[in-house]
Amino acid sequence: MQEVLLELLRIPSPSGRTDVIMQHIGERLEEIGLPFELTRRGVMVGTLGGVSDDSALDRAVVVHSDTIGCMVRSLKDNGRLEVVPVGTHSSRFSEGTRVTIFTDDAENTFGGTILSTKASGHAYGDEVDSHPHAWDQVEVRVDEKVHTAQDLRDLGIQVGDFVAQSAFPVITRSGFVTSRHLDDKAGVAAALAAFKAVIDAGCELSVGAHLLVTIAEEVGHGASSGLYHDVAEMLSVDAAVVAPGQHSTETGVTIAMQDMHGPFDYHLVRRLCQLAEAHGIESHRDIFRYYRSDVASALEAGVETRAALIGFGVDATHGHERTHIESITATAELIALYLQTPLTLGTWDAAPKGPLERFPSSAVQPVRLEPEWDPEDADLIEYEPFPPLEDEFRELGEVPDANEED
Repeated sequence: MQEVLLELLRIPSPSGRTDVIMQHIGERLEEIGLPFELTRRGVMVGTLGGVSDDSALDRAVVVHSDTIGCMVRSLKDNGRLEVVPVGTHSSRFSEGTRVTIFTDDAENTFGGTILSTKASGHAYGDEVDSHPHAWDQVEVRVDEKVHTAQDLRDLGIQVGDFVAQSAFPVITRSGFVTSRHLDDKAGVAAALAAFKAVIDAGCELSVGAHLLVTIAEEVGHGASSGLYHDVAEMLSVDAAVVAPGQHSTETGVTIAMQDMHGPFDYHLVRRLCQLAEAHGIESHRDIFRYYRSDVASALEAGVETRAALIGFGVDATHGHERTHIESITATAELIALYLQTPLTLGTWDAAPKGPLERFPSSAVQPVRLEPEWDPEDADLIEYEPFPPLEDEFRELGEVPDANEED
């Protein structure tokens, strides 16, 4: 897993320029023995059969290979490049970052650095501290003898060329992984490790599983295409946010309850929580207010599936990111365990529709009626127990009989 992670991190793959990394992931899938195919757009779909190959249902684990990046907006008269972001991220965390500029000629790339337009303290004094942070306030200094826009053109640099931020991955002695673009290359490494473990162990899966590798999650497309119609459950694997006010950690796996798209499937999410707890995997529940993943794109595209999101904890997401090997490992373990379980509600999900009396939700979310009351009744008891629950609580010894003393 660590070997694959470092390989992936060293391959630039901003959204829109992912062919190379997908080629590499495909080679890894061939190595572990997972058959796959590619869609017209380049999304990769691996397939691991279940015991019942004729089953109409299976599940999907979804990761994305694309990262945030930049694109050349204009060639500046000073021989530098104006860039715009690819994906959502702040220029604040790109200042000082080394980059690679990719021209249309695959053999013709250039190095550079993203700098503030007022980068020299000896020239601008205190203005370097008050200078605003915005994409139109930074530029790429190209490591070539260029002083004009024409010099850049002569190199073959054009508007629309991709600018990839270098990852510089490091795994420390204490197990921390510091790098740009852990989102979502650590998720890809975890998923590949999980599928490899299941294949190497010769596990017979009760439900077939797909590994879906998408290429445009950072720009909002995600898993909007590539999923088969027979997918009953979809598990997205992505970075979990480690920050004040969040509950994710850099050492465990996070099970998301909701992101900015809305709550995830009630039944599948709690199944994952129970699975982690039963097998002693450090796990945390969290809610992400400024975050969406492949799941959101799939549901918005109309995919009829249960959906959930788990993640490895990342500090400083979309910036100078850090996680721990333990978190990626916990994520891989939960994926591998999930692959070996039956569908959460396989009997009900076997058909796209069904009658109300067979709908299984009441077994997990029992009906709790509010007590009847008259708002004009002077004797209204504000905290009257819910009538349907009284007998149930009395059996547990939590509600005293009427003839008992308080």
